[in-house]
Formats: sequence, C-alpha cells, structure tokens
Amino acid sequence: MREAVFLRQNQERWQQYEKQPPAGPDELAARFVALTDDLAYAQTFYPASPTTAYLNGLAGKLHQRLYANKRQSSGRFAQFWAVELPLVVARHHRTLAFTALLFVVFTALGALSAAHDDSFVRVVMGDAYVNQTIEYIRRGDPMAVYKQEGETLMFLGITANNVYVALSIYVLGATLGIGTLVQMFRTGIMLGSFQYFFYHYHVLKASVLTIWIHGTLEISAVVVAGAAGFVMARGLLFPGTFSRSEAFRLAARDGLKMAIGLVPIFVVAGFLEGFVTRHTEMPVAASLAIIGSSAAFIAWYFVWYPRQLRRRLEAAAAEAR
Repeated sequence: MREAVFLRQNQERWQQYEKQPPAGPDELAARFVALTDDLAYAQTFYPASPTTAYLNGLAGKLHQRLYANKRQSSGRFAQFWAVELPLVVARHHRTLAFTALLFVVFTALGALSAAHDDSFVRVVMGDAYVNQTIEYIRRGDPMAVYKQEGETLMFLGITANNVYVALSIYVLGATLGIGTLVQMFRTGIMLGSFQYFFYHYHVLKASVLTIWIHGTLEISAVVVAGAAGFVMARGLLFPGTFSRSEAFRLAARDGLKMAIGLVPIFVVAGFLEGFVTRHTEMPVAASLAIIGSSAAFIAWYFVWYPRQLRRRLEAAAAEAR
C-alpha cells in the first residue's frame, strides 16, 4: 500500500500509544508487538521514510517502558518465563529454524564422515574414549561410561559445563557469528560421528534409548544457544534503521535472554544424565516416555506457545484499535 494510506490507517493508533498510558502490562506488551509489526512493514516498503524513523523511535520508547515496568513487578521471575522469553523466541523463530536446520546438516556431515573414514571418530572423540567404549561394548554394556562417576558430582559437573558452553556459543555471536557457527559445527560433527560409531558396532538402539534421555533437552538447548548467538550477530550485521550500536545492544539483550532461559533446561538435563541415564536396565517404555516428554516440552515452549502468545497479544492490540 502507499505510505499515505499506511499513515492514514495507523497514525491515530500510534498517537494513542504516545499519549495514553496502557491499562496494564499485557496491553503494553500487546502495543509493543503491534508496533514492531508496523515497524517491520515500514522498514520493508519505506526504508528511508520519516514514518519509519518515527516508528523506530516509538518502538524504542515502548521497549524501555515494557522492560522497566517488568523489573518493578513482584512477579518478575514468573513474567520472564511466561511472557518475556516466549515473546523473544517468537520474534526470532526464523533464526531458530535456520539454526536447527544448520545443526542437522552438521550432524549429518559428522555421520557421513565417520561412515567414510574409520579414523574420523577417533579424531573427534579421542582414542582413549573410543577404546574404552569399544571395551564396554564387548562386555555387553555399551553405555557403562555413564556409570563411572558419582551421581551428584556428575550432575553438578555436567550442568556447569553445559551452561558454560551455551553462554560461550551465545557470546561468540559478537564475532559476526563466526565463532557461534564454528561451535555449532563442532558440536554437530561430534554428535553425528558419535551416533554413527554406535551404529557401526550394532548398538545404535541402546545408545538412542540411553543417550537421548538427557540429550533431547541438552542438544535442543545447544541449538537455542546457537540461535541466540546468531540473533546477536544479526543485530551487528544488519542494523536496519537503528544505529549499529543500538541494533547490536537490542539484539544482544534478546540473545542473552534466550541463553539465560536455557539454564533450567540444562539443570534438568544434567539431573537426568547424572541420576537417570546410568540406569540402562530401565524398561524401553520408560526411556521413550522421558525422551518423548522432553521433545514435547521443547516443541511446546519454543515453538507452539510463543506463537500462540504472540497471536493472543496481537488480537488484544487489534481490539484496542
């Protein structure tokens, strides 16, 4: 549509956003969602227009008010998990989908490399680990590596390491995304070669039923951490109508929220790896129940729920117009 028509249809609502305080946090969030949609449209069709600059400034003001109000809320913690983080994820769903696809490609490359080169797994995993695992397979207990350390120490060590790795993947987004890409590549290659190794020794089923008890949450969280890094890189590379420093600041904040949001997931994954994965004798149904519920949670919290929340807020904004 022409810019004049776009202005005529929306200018009164924008002025209302400026002059009339919102009734509450939900309305403020709904206004912010609606305004960012208007800004995205204006950036696409009128990139150098005063309208776009105006919407950019107004969106920045609402952004500050939105998070300033939330910091003062007594339910700040619950608000973060129920509203703030899902909205951030919804805003970057395309980046998340791109990261997931990229990780699948890297994992497939790891499996193919292991299939065509017998020494590849040793290069990736190390001779000591491979030799030890082969010995466990010969003994009839291929997943015995998860039984070697005390439960509590294993839980604490794995959780701390996973949180560190996730934050590192996010922070490396500041290298224009190159560092994040390298880390995602390394992790995907390792996972693919790791799983092919068990397939080669005819214990793939046992490995899937054991490793993915904790791996479903752990690997999914790594993908989200990669998306957080790419979100920050995108703000640095493609600032749009924002200044590069402002775009980077906003993107870094979104990415940090995504990375911090993974901490409870890594805690649960670490608990499962430390206390549950070691019980390789558990029924198949129990393993599948844990894996399935973990996958369902990831799909719900990072895909379905953010979309539904965004639609609900958009509908509320439409009713307020």
